[in-house]
Amino acid sequence: MKRSQPPRKQSGQPSRSAGAPARQFEKRPESRPGRKPARAARKLPANTPPLELTVETLGVRGDGVAQLDNKRYFVPLTVPGDRLLVRPVEETGDGIRAEILEMLEPGPDRREPPCGHFGRCGGCTLQHMTEDSYRAYKQALLLEAVAREGIDPELIAELVTVPPRSRRRAILVARKLAQGTVLGFHEHRGHFIVDIEDCTVLAPALQAVLPPLRVLLDALLPAAGNARATLLSLDGGVDLLLDLPETPDLAGREALAGFAETADLARLSITIEGGTPELLAERRAATLSFAGIPVAVPPGGFLQATAEAEAALRDAVLAGVGKAKSIADLYAGCGTFSLPLAAEGAAVHAVEGHAPALEALAAAGRKAGAALKLTTEKRDLAGDPLSGAELDRFEAVVFDPPRTGARSQAAALAKSNVPIVVAVSCNPATFARDMRLLLDGGYRLERITPIDQFLWSAHLELVAVFRRT
Repeated sequence: MKRSQPPRKQSGQPSRSAGAPARQFEKRPESRPGRKPARAARKLPANTPPLELTVETLGVRGDGVAQLDNKRYFVPLTVPGDRLLVRPVEETGDGIRAEILEMLEPGPDRREPPCGHFGRCGGCTLQHMTEDSYRAYKQALLLEAVAREGIDPELIAELVTVPPRSRRRAILVARKLAQGTVLGFHEHRGHFIVDIEDCTVLAPALQAVLPPLRVLLDALLPAAGNARATLLSLDGGVDLLLDLPETPDLAGREALAGFAETADLARLSITIEGGTPELLAERRAATLSFAGIPVAVPPGGFLQATAEAEAALRDAVLAGVGKAKSIADLYAGCGTFSLPLAAEGAAVHAVEGHAPALEALAAAGRKAGAALKLTTEKRDLAGDPLSGAELDRFEAVVFDPPRTGARSQAAALAKSNVPIVVAVSCNPATFARDMRLLLDGGYRLERITPIDQFLWSAHLELVAVFRRT
């Protein structure tokens, strides 16, 4: 297995012996109101003596947590009950990060991970947990986040899961080395790229593209060149957006067009260092249907990572708004919720800040005809949220912000008279913050549905329904 070298080796970075687990660290949690900024991390000397620890619990980023001499240690790739010999590597305001030197005694919830890349690839960090302990951990992520706000655990539904090999959207990175091009995912918080031969979360249609794509990039990239590939599995087949370091010449363009044919892609587009996408080949319509309405997805566009999770999110949103006839869908994207809501007969106003996504949604609405009551608005909701007065004309509001949450929009909702608010979130921590704003504004939480869209990771999606008291 090839592994890329980092662009630069950081001074003072300790080397890793062959066969040792890849160094992985939890990212520091997002700041919370009233929380002091995290202290800058401090690398510990390479000759720091090893320690024996027993993991007690898992943190919000999936790392094992242990206590010793009134210090807290975070150790990745562990489960509660693991007795370990570890080496401390970094000290932060949250505790000390450590890496495994030796497994002395495994915990009862440990199992053999299903993927041969586990321990090196940063994409999945929880494959070593038994199914029951994994589900309990995911449920606890949400429970812990809302418990601080005094929420009754009975309001949290059972976790909705997705199967392996169902991920229909993935972003991979590539680098051309002297021994060949590597294509895969970064190590967690590292520059190394793990060359992925078989991924246990990718949908088969995306997995099939990887071997020929690696060969193509090996021919296209300059020495030490990097690329990024965004793969989508759409109704018409695989959509590929390649971000390249330089504009391909005529031979390169011919190679790309030929690849679209041999790999049976629906569409192939390129960008140069993150620029504007350029369409090179479109063999079939690059569309995805929501409630039977096809949407021309922009190259590399955002969509829910799995069809199963999208269905669970959609059903929870539809149930939450109930019989509301006028609905605002905020952070609407390409129409994951707007179109199903409009298909049910509601008048939907979709608001989105990303122009290509909103344009695709608007075009789909126009093609669907006048029977679909859909209006659209381009707006940066983080900097310019809908005011209470603008919101009051709706019977329900749905909002699905990025991981940073919707602080400004939630504050405006709290001052509105909207009867029903349905919050969709991919971050329990920022959801809890936004929930508190709604609760303080007079809303009552009715239920929360957790959805495990990103299998074997510490990420969790959810849908929460609020009603004004």
